[in-house]
Amino acid sequence: MTQSARARAADPAQPRNDAWPRDVSRQATMTIGSVIAVLKPEFPAITISKVRFLEDQGLVTPQRTGSGYRKFSQADVSRLRYALSQQRDHYLPLKVIKEQLDALDSGEEPAEHRTARVITRDGALVVPAGGARLNVRELSELTGTPSAAIEELVASGVLVPDRYGRLSTHSIGIVTAVATLGEHGIDARHVRSMRQSADRVADLIGQVAAPMRSQTSTVARERAAAQTAELAESASALYGHFVRAAIDSQEN
Repeated sequence: MTQSARARAADPAQPRNDAWPRDVSRQATMTIGSVIAVLKPEFPAITISKVRFLEDQGLVTPQRTGSGYRKFSQADVSRLRYALSQQRDHYLPLKVIKEQLDALDSGEEPAEHRTARVITRDGALVVPAGGARLNVRELSELTGTPSAAIEELVASGVLVPDRYGRLSTHSIGIVTAVATLGEHGIDARHVRSMRQSADRVADLIGQVAAPMRSQTSTVARERAAAQTAELAESASALYGHFVRAAIDSQEN
């Protein structure tokens, strides 16, 4: 066993000098706030809590000062960028991303995992159009989630199919997010309450847009659709801010 390996065995939290990426500086000079500033243009939802969570999951191991403050290197930022990209672009759970990083650390190619089997354009992931409908088998292939697990989400009311038993493309994000939450003990019962809350917000937005939507002119209907989309985006952002604010208050 090498000296560095013995050191890591004694202290698993010690940063690895041979960890991926190997061609990037490992000089730990960046505060967690500096890391957020670097990543935020590419990942607007990144927060200090998120970085700490990724650290807790073993995806990145910043150095610590004598007083306990985290210090990050450019290599740490690259690992965070990789993890966040895999989450955002390929809907991979953190467990799988950790396995990929472990493979890269060992000089191996990450194993391919069942994920979004969709058409790509210039190498970029293209999720089916918003109006598309998916059956359980297709959703299973797109997310890498067993059909039985998806059927359980339908039975519990987390996923709501149309009268033909088909699901919207929003189900892709729902299923992958539920899988991540499930890894940490947040089960369908908890997710069901989130779904019910979202349904109430949707009903409220529908009431606001109803007068314009009831008009027969094409212009009015287009305005109603635009208004609904704007309100939905604002409501989603508001909910996210509520959750992050509540988490930050717990940490302070």
